[in-house]
Amino acid sequence: QVQLVESGGGLVQPGGSLRLSCVASGFTFSTYAMSWYRQAPGKERELVARIPSAGGSTNYADSVKGRFTISRDNAKNTVYLQMNSLKPEDTAVYYCNARWGATYWGQGTQVTVSS
Repeated sequence: QVQLVESGGGLVQPGGSLRLSCVASGFTFSTYAMSWYRQAPGKERELVARIPSAGGSTNYADSVKGRFTISRDNAKNTVYLQMNSLKPEDTAVYYCNARWGATYWGQGTQVTVSS
């Protein structure tokens, strides 16, 4: 049974930081590219960051470049999203995504940036 379980979301003040985690099971994690997406109320889901199966070259949405960092630990079947200098416009549900032929999604974790 494939599972992607996100954690680490919550309420944070503008300028603060959060670290999201996504633990994968039920498939060969090390062969999948991993991504983080987000969806704000009334908006379409958008790609935030992506990391290839073996790590290395990463991609980011322009809106988060220089503030967010995606990383992975294949030994722990886990992908992370370090989010710094958070802004109110980063408020969204953040989803973990795995893709290599098949595509899998997590259930999402809420991030709210507000004073």
